[in-house]
Amino acid sequence: MVTATIPPRANLQTSAHITPDSHFPPTIEAWAIYLDDQALSPHTIKAFTADLRLFASYLWPDRTIGSISITDLNNFLSWMQSGRGIPCSPKTTSRRITSLKSFFRWLYKNGVLSVDPAEKIPQKTVISPLPVVLTEDETGAVLEAARQYRMAEKKDTRYYTLVSLLLSTGVKKGECLALSPNHIELDAPSGPFLYVRYASPQQRYKERKIALPEDWIEAYYEYSAQHQLDERLFPWSPRRLEYLLEDLSRDAAIEKHLSFDMCRWTCALNDWRAGVEHDRIRQKLGISKVQWREVSMKLRQLSQGY
Repeated sequence: MVTATIPPRANLQTSAHITPDSHFPPTIEAWAIYLDDQALSPHTIKAFTADLRLFASYLWPDRTIGSISITDLNNFLSWMQSGRGIPCSPKTTSRRITSLKSFFRWLYKNGVLSVDPAEKIPQKTVISPLPVVLTEDETGAVLEAARQYRMAEKKDTRYYTLVSLLLSTGVKKGECLALSPNHIELDAPSGPFLYVRYASPQQRYKERKIALPEDWIEAYYEYSAQHQLDERLFPWSPRRLEYLLEDLSRDAAIEKHLSFDMCRWTCALNDWRAGVEHDRIRQKLGISKVQWREVSMKLRQLSQGY
């Protein structure tokens, strides 16, 4: 019998000893620790482990991880589609297949299993719908609405500083929330830039420098003078910042609900249309070459449809 020790995080006191005779609950827990060590987001870990718990609940309680065959996996996928009585979207099906394949591949690579039962399960790739973006006129209306807050008698510089940064840099919501004033470099020889940084070593490849436009720098000086900025560039809750974007949708009289994601895609599309080298757009977004395949396909479709 093969026995493998799955290394836990450093702050755990005991190791998780997983063998082919192990049952699912402790194995799933050990896998969750591994996923966390790989710097996956908490949402991804929660979804993946929930998928495995659903699979475990489908099996007899005494089934061990070493007794699982490809037949078990195929039967589970069929039950999930037509026997469970709960609708399962193509996107959810695709993710659950990914969860199963990732879980059993992890066990196989760590020597717990001599055969990967999920290896020959075909992956069902699902392309998500095209994102919603702002048109050129809508972008202008949103920025003008933000300027009105900035120029009002009781001025509020948050609106323009936030939305202009999102539309010019394309940073994600999580990246924006993690920004601090130290991430703004105003005196660089090559010009002002935003430094997107990550605390986790596994995500250092996403770090990048993004040039900042002059009109944003001007607004930033006003913004930093108006607000006390210490550890965070935008020291408000995520929901409060989302409300600011919703205010701009209303004031700009557009039907779309302005969001972090919409600003990110609008930024990428504007660069695409401006003829920016595609790999530079990819690097600006901080995504891998694999992720870029789908993103570039969507940008091409968007550039032809708007």
